[in-house]
Amino acid sequence: MSILNNFDNYIGEQVELTASGNINLSGILVDTGANIIVLYDGKDFLYIPLVHVHYLDFNSDDSESIAQPNQLPSWIQDNDSISLRKILYNAKGVFSEIFVTSNQSIHGYVTNVMNDYFTFFSPVHKTMFIPLQHLKWLIPYPHNHRPYSLSNENLPLTPSAIPASRTFEEQCKRHIGKVAVFDLGKHPNKVGKLVNVQNGYVEIVIARNKTIYTNLQHIKSVQFP
Repeated sequence: MSILNNFDNYIGEQVELTASGNINLSGILVDTGANIIVLYDGKDFLYIPLVHVHYLDFNSDDSESIAQPNQLPSWIQDNDSISLRKILYNAKGVFSEIFVTSNQSIHGYVTNVMNDYFTFFSPVHKTMFIPLQHLKWLIPYPHNHRPYSLSNENLPLTPSAIPASRTFEEQCKRHIGKVAVFDLGKHPNKVGKLVNVQNGYVEIVIARNKTIYTNLQHIKSVQFP
């Protein structure tokens, strides 16, 4: 029996899990897919890629009991198996909370899904490009809820006008010569002018004209203000 079928057998049961970044989550397992699981924590539905799930414990006696959800999201009520890519497609234009890096959630909505990355618009960070491999989880907002209580005028749902390349590397190359902010700019080495993208590394010049090379595989998000 596959690991997927083993998880499928636990649908409806409470679970504690540890995700990348040593983050502990608990809730009711409500669905599984080829590369994703769905957890209900008593308030929200968390769509968590399996690549970031380190441990699952269905036998813990310490976790607080969580009531079963009254209704499942429409995304997991059809007969097709869910997947990360399908969830992201369904999330286009839906206000959501995503977690990528720096212990900081990002709020906004998915605007596009490409080969190995997706585009996310945030009222705070504006347009962001995020590799699929670094998405830790996605939480759709409840119906009619909006980030920061912004109105339609202040946060309209509009298609992205930024051209999208097929891959994350090609998208970065499209912006050579511009100022780039990597991983929300939490470190001074993550903000600078993008000079080159070659052989799996990005070359940037930071504020005091120092050249920094960063492995493309370890970049969790990028924005070009």
